Amino acid sequence: MSATNKHLASPLAAQNGDFMTTPSPVSSLAAAPTTRRKMRREGPGSRLWRVLVWGAMIFFLVNVGLMIATVTMNSLATRWFGTPLPEGFTLHWYAQAWRDFQLADVLWVTVEVVGAVVLLSIALGVPAAYALARTQFPGKKLAMLVFLLPLMVPPVTYGIPMATVLYKVGLGGTLMGVILANLVPSLPFVILVMTPFIEQIDPNLEAAARIFGANTLKYFRHVLLPLLVPGILAAGLLVLVRTIGMFELTFFTAGPDTQTLVVALYYAVFSTGVRAPQSIDAMAMIYMAITLLWVLIALQFVSPTQLVSRVKEAPKGE
Repeated sequence: MSATNKHLASPLAAQNGDFMTTPSPVSSLAAAPTTRRKMRREGPGSRLWRVLVWGAMIFFLVNVGLMIATVTMNSLATRWFGTPLPEGFTLHWYAQAWRDFQLADVLWVTVEVVGAVVLLSIALGVPAAYALARTQFPGKKLAMLVFLLPLMVPPVTYGIPMATVLYKVGLGGTLMGVILANLVPSLPFVILVMTPFIEQIDPNLEAAARIFGANTLKYFRHVLLPLLVPGILAAGLLVLVRTIGMFELTFFTAGPDTQTLVVALYYAVFSTGVRAPQSIDAMAMIYMAITLLWVLIALQFVSPTQLVSRVKEAPKGE
């Protein structure tokens, strides 16, 4: 083959993959810093840190899994003593717990308290957060610090004086007293969650709405509220979980007919009398299952990983 033919055949051979091309020096130099950075990231310290993180996660998950598995099997066991597994399984203890602890009434009270606290916290907290985000006034930082106090200090420190006041005014032991007690930490929580969401929304939207004749109520309902939906859902979800597990304030202010599920579970464990441990474990499983169910339902309406991005992108869409 002549030199000309060899020259013409080389591109065809390259297209057909008949020979390997040599990487250019430029691409090799460009890949070198990336390789060095990757080697630095994959050093002994990085590998040790990754092993520690995975070890801690596995240790936590194994412990939680073993506790839940033990409580679950004990609540379903006919008899479990000295053997790796129960001798048999039954739902008798769940029926007994439902009957003995009057769980139907307790669950209804829990739904009333949680629903009222979430709705009131949102209804009062969102306008308050809007006022804090849009206005500047002397003592604003002090006001934010006051809102932080119920979240920073243990509930026992202010729960006992608050319960004393509620009993003096006749609200102790009532459903309204339990709701008011749970509002004390929940309302500041909503304000602190919603204030950054409102600060991220462009204030020029309000000016544009004013130009087109919208008053404050119309602007809030048609412009601001749709942009705040992700934040409202996130705040409502967090308040819901917090209220379900709030023991101290509910314990101090609840009466015999206004106990939530977590307080009823405490009385089932520590009150006088002899109770089967399987029945108490069954009540604990009911509490965990209902809490998980409420959280899963709430997560159908909000994705925590996308909350900030939605608020940032919303004004652009307008």
